[in-house]
Amino acid sequence: MRILFAGTPSVALPVLDRLAESDHQLVGVLTRPPAARGRSRRQQPSPVACWAADHQLPIISPSSLRDQSVARQLQALDIEVAVVVAYGGLIPRNLLQLLPAGWINLHFSLLPAYRGAAPVQQALLDGRDQTGVTTFKIVPALDAGPIFRQQAIKIDPSATAGDLLDELARLGADLMVETLSDLAAGAQPTAQPTVGVSLAPKIDGVAARLDLRSDSESVINRIRAMSPDPGAWAELIQHQTLLSADEAAAAKRTLPDDRGFKILRVGQMRSDLPTELACGDGDQAEAGALVASKRALWCRMGAAWVELTQVQAFGRRVMSGADWARGGWVSGMRLV
Repeated sequence: MRILFAGTPSVALPVLDRLAESDHQLVGVLTRPPAARGRSRRQQPSPVACWAADHQLPIISPSSLRDQSVARQLQALDIEVAVVVAYGGLIPRNLLQLLPAGWINLHFSLLPAYRGAAPVQQALLDGRDQTGVTTFKIVPALDAGPIFRQQAIKIDPSATAGDLLDELARLGADLMVETLSDLAAGAQPTAQPTVGVSLAPKIDGVAARLDLRSDSESVINRIRAMSPDPGAWAELIQHQTLLSADEAAAAKRTLPDDRGFKILRVGQMRSDLPTELACGDGDQAEAGALVASKRALWCRMGAAWVELTQVQAFGRRVMSGADWARGGWVSGMRLV
């Protein structure tokens, strides 16, 4: 089949790679226009656009899909079907009706659960132990089209959203090729169930704010769901509870204006601190209290101590919790 690929971020690339190896013919890509990326905030083409340029494929990147020129460009490519993976926008009705076999989307959930922009993040926030991928035909209603194929997987208890997206993208690549073979053989999709519908709205920085007074499991779920982007965060403040008078005096320092502290990965969870770090009021320590050894950084979350294995502070690079602690920031500090 002659295929248009519509996608934007790097999570779409495994599907592109798999389609390029298949018996189907990629004839062009549709992707979002260049956007400010990275710390430099320079305008850069999307990962899908870069892939297409490397493979010498036509690239369509309009600022709006409602531009009349988009339909003309698609018609010129003589496309039979479009494959959509994380394009980043709704496909208007006139384009949905343009292609003979329609537009087939790869969605990172077991529909009808978690319709919307952030299905992986929402599954982790909800503490799910299973998710999967779905291929379905796009209709005007959000993620409501009939289903071709689904495949479920178990969620690793330590997986972040980034880890899970990578796994689902690889799984979905094969599922999409199988779906296209079904479509070429005349298979018809099955209507989605009307029960079990749930939504997964777009995640923002507000949703990534941590409440370390909550139970430790829900805090950890939020950290996993927000990693690597936007990154679960709290504010770093001076705190004296766990310090002796001499330590408190030595801890006085001026904090940077930007006190945002991201927690990207966590390790083990304990009801109490390791023996070498135990302190008199450890069990009664306030939520967000920080304690460090040479090998680990620990944070009080709810009623437990949780090891912070990957953090990012004050706009600095991502580093291990232990490396951050060795910089001398732990004494007198607390996350709120």
